[in-house]
Amino acid sequence: MSHTLNTFLYAAALLGGMLILFEIGRHLGNRQIKKDAEGAISGIASIESAILGLLALLLAFTFYGAAERFDKRRELIIDETNMIGTAYLRIDLLPANMQAGLRENFRRYVDSRLEFYRKLPDFEAAKQEFTNTNELQEQIWHQSVIASRAQDAHSDAGKLLLPALNDMIDITTTRRLAMQIHPPAIIFVMLFGLAFASSLFAGYGMAKARRRSLLHMIGFAGVMAVSVYVILDMEFPRLGLIRVAAFDQALEELRERMR
Repeated sequence: MSHTLNTFLYAAALLGGMLILFEIGRHLGNRQIKKDAEGAISGIASIESAILGLLALLLAFTFYGAAERFDKRRELIIDETNMIGTAYLRIDLLPANMQAGLRENFRRYVDSRLEFYRKLPDFEAAKQEFTNTNELQEQIWHQSVIASRAQDAHSDAGKLLLPALNDMIDITTTRRLAMQIHPPAIIFVMLFGLAFASSLFAGYGMAKARRRSLLHMIGFAGVMAVSVYVILDMEFPRLGLIRVAAFDQALEELRERMR
């Protein structure tokens, strides 16, 4: 089952659950009003406000965290592009007869990095491509170490090229782990729980009205469902509708300049 469909189902479950709890709350409120018309709704507004306030706070922090991680992942694409570009330029410090093979491996390396993300969400294929990336990293590193020690190499070739290569290699791990950073599952459990609780109390508070307000019920539940959908989609920007793939253009443009 695709991530987009899963996210849609979670949002639909939240929407449906909230609407059901609105009705349950209204039903409980009507029963209580029949028993105690004056005391049934007494104090419910303060409890409802407290739950809604906590829900709003949790929703805001969750949304902010998802947006921040989304931006960070885009920044890492730019950082990797710059690191690869820097290392590629410093190949000029190596002996001319040793540059061609290294430049070819760099081109293959950028192709592998792009292919890794294109293969998602096929995680098995992406894992195999990442193995290919690691092999290319080892080849590039060994070639660079040998070339930087060559007699015709620039005196500072090792000092300039090898640190740039080290940064280029390290950021692949940073980007891979950044894909796995998400809020603990309990945060989403709390978010859903508070949304359901707020619907129950809101429905209870609406019991004093003769007719249910479908606009308020559907509007509130709909806004919550859409918000949760966007949060979940941003948490997995390689799998859903909201993607960072547009920023891969930076790597693609770098690859074009390597021709």
